[in-house]
Amino acid sequence: MKTKAVANKTQADLVKALAEKREALRLFRFGGAGAKTKNVREGRMIRREIARLLTALNALKAA
Repeated sequence: MKTKAVANKTQADLVKALAEKREALRLFRFGGAGAKTKNVREGRMIRREIARLLTALNALKAA
């Protein structure tokens, strides 16, 4: 999800997307605990998307 796509969302949509990304990160971390993960960059990308969502949410709250 790019920054421009995040900026156009409402607060409710951002909260929902944030919950989905946090769940995806949880599954990435604990789901592959027993097996080697094929795409190791996926965790980094999910964390960056979470940061984008949190930044957009904080910007909406400040405005």
